[in-house]
Amino acid sequence: MAYVGTEPAVHNPQVVCLGETMAVLLPGHPGPAESVEEFRVGVGGAESNVACGLAGHGITTAWVSRVGDDGFGLRIISELTARGVDVSAVTIDHVRPTGLYLKETHPHSRMRYYRTGSAASALGPDTFTDPVFNQLLSGARLLHLSGITPALSDSCLGLIRALLAAPRRGRTVSFDLNWRPALWHDRDPAVLLELGNAADLLLLGADEAEAAFGLSSHAAIRAAFPAPATVVVKDSEHQVTVLRADGSTVSEPALVVEVVEPTGAGDGFAAGYLAATLRGLDQRSRLRLGHLTAATALITHGDHGVPPSPELTAALLAASPDEWAATRVTCAGIHSPALP
Repeated sequence: MAYVGTEPAVHNPQVVCLGETMAVLLPGHPGPAESVEEFRVGVGGAESNVACGLAGHGITTAWVSRVGDDGFGLRIISELTARGVDVSAVTIDHVRPTGLYLKETHPHSRMRYYRTGSAASALGPDTFTDPVFNQLLSGARLLHLSGITPALSDSCLGLIRALLAAPRRGRTVSFDLNWRPALWHDRDPAVLLELGNAADLLLLGADEAEAAFGLSSHAAIRAAFPAPATVVVKDSEHQVTVLRADGSTVSEPALVVEVVEPTGAGDGFAAGYLAATLRGLDQRSRLRLGHLTAATALITHGDHGVPPSPELTAALLAASPDEWAATRVTCAGIHSPALP
């Protein structure tokens, strides 16, 4: 194996995101996969999506993972670099391939994953032997993880446990549940309760909590995850609620969006929420920036949207409840009475 870089980027990233990113084959036209003659190659991964989203908000961010010594792996590295993400601690695996998934659009949209034995599945606690990784982590204000990684292999689970147990030294650890039932069919998903409770900030969907653990209310979710200082519960396209450790809550409705493609919206929300958290904004502003970033992903065919200008963002974060409720996000732009 070899590392992409021997020295961390000089900007000392504020955030480190760790997890698998795969190449994705996107059909050139709708229809069953066997009838599609052309596919476009893209890049997809929850943690790298968050890294790109944070970078789009001006937050210096590094992504840590393993990719194969192949064209897909090099493409992933190139695309993340172009988006301003530090990849200096990414390992190139000369034996295992980069993971791949195929998007089908007929009769409905679905993903087919080919990731067994991938380079990223070989991630493990030996990541701590990399001095570049350790330097990045020691300087980071936030470490972002997800529930996808521990499902990939025993060594990946060992790495996530080690990261959550490592001394924080003022660093916040966020954990997005990212429930993927297909990854857990022969593994015990109860481990996610352990991992989520070891984080400072937990993000999850209400539907994920019910599907994975049978938790059907905010009170049940908080009872199952009592340890994090903050639990952020996403109620589908309706609203997101922050459950604080002191029992108080803050909710903010989602924006009305002309949806083009739902992929990447959850990661966009996480990126916006985390960016606002790092800037010290209040909980309502954190939720709004999360919704706004998710909306920009929803109106694109890829996983990443283009963040609004700082001026427009500031106006929307300061909007009254009525102005926020009246805001519409479409492919043609953002329309809101809060904007001049």
